[in-house]
Amino acid sequence: MTSAVDYAWFGAGLLVVVLATVLVAWRAGIGLGWTPLMSLARAVVQLGVVALLLRGILTVPWTVVAFLLLMLTTASWTAAGRLRELWHGRRIAVSGVVVGAGVALTLVFALRLVDLEVRYLVAVAGIIIGNAMSAATLSGRNFLRGVRHRRDEVEAWLSLGATPARAHLEIGREAVRESLLPNLDQTRSTGLVTLPGAFVGALFGGASPAVAAQFQLVVLAGIALAMTVTGVVVTRQLGRSPYLPAAPS
Repeated sequence: MTSAVDYAWFGAGLLVVVLATVLVAWRAGIGLGWTPLMSLARAVVQLGVVALLLRGILTVPWTVVAFLLLMLTTASWTAAGRLRELWHGRRIAVSGVVVGAGVALTLVFALRLVDLEVRYLVAVAGIIIGNAMSAATLSGRNFLRGVRHRRDEVEAWLSLGATPARAHLEIGREAVRESLLPNLDQTRSTGLVTLPGAFVGALFGGASPAVAAQFQLVVLAGIALAMTVTGVVVTRQLGRSPYLPAAPS
């Protein structure tokens, strides 16, 4: 059983690592300030709360619905804040996260790629919802940069009588593509360059390497689907805007 001394040593080690991050960023002039430390402190609090919640969820399975709603709400709220500069950006971010994560999770469990048990549902949903949130943010921000950079092109389309959706179509496609590339690169290098968290976590949980690999493949496929759907939903809705975003000040 973990003692207070073990927790203290673990906490001190984490503090050293994050302070090293702050020091390197400060010396390099990156301008992060104490953000790495504050981010980790927030993560400690949130993970502590989640750990307590999961103890109850795993013993009272019906509470998993409330926990999934909490994850979706938090992810949607975070992505919405990132897209607030855009036309209906908050609403669009929420719909993108919900639809993208919902489609991927429904397909994964409907095909019985993973058993519909509380522990698997929470694990897979947490990963997929988090990546849907990232996809909403990345595709939305890429879309904003693309419209600002190609403003003349959009205006030319509109002057020829094209609908806003058509005028923004190529920009939206490029925004989604750019948001997916880091994840696709990581998927291609899985097993050779990186050992992803789901695979390692399954091994630590006692699963065989073959079962851990299966679980990781399901997660990777679910992430790709969720991010693609989210990106398409976000950029297609943003592309309907009758207004062009203001130029950066």
